[in-house]
Amino acid sequence: MAKRLVPLLNRVLIEKIVPPAKTNSGILLPEKSSKLNSGKVISVGPGTRDRDGNIIPVIVKEGETVLLPEYGGTEVKLGEKQFYLFRDEDLLGTLHE
Repeated sequence: MAKRLVPLLNRVLIEKIVPPAKTNSGILLPEKSSKLNSGKVISVGPGTRDRDGNIIPVIVKEGETVLLPEYGGTEVKLGEKQFYLFRDEDLLGTLHE
């Protein structure tokens, strides 16, 4: 049975994007080459409440690619996969092609 984690409040579940270690032709790439600390949004919480009790929704949506801070996030392991929980205000931005 597969588990699905739905974050609480303004938290976002991220699967980090790991760049390939070698090219299609088999050339090994240095660890720092084009390494961008990014991840895919897997699920989002409903948001937090303001002083009046109104919900402030999370800004990012499932499926978006986001830029992550160098440090932070709570590591979560579901099955064989590794995920991270971040607060939405800790995310640095969204990446678009």
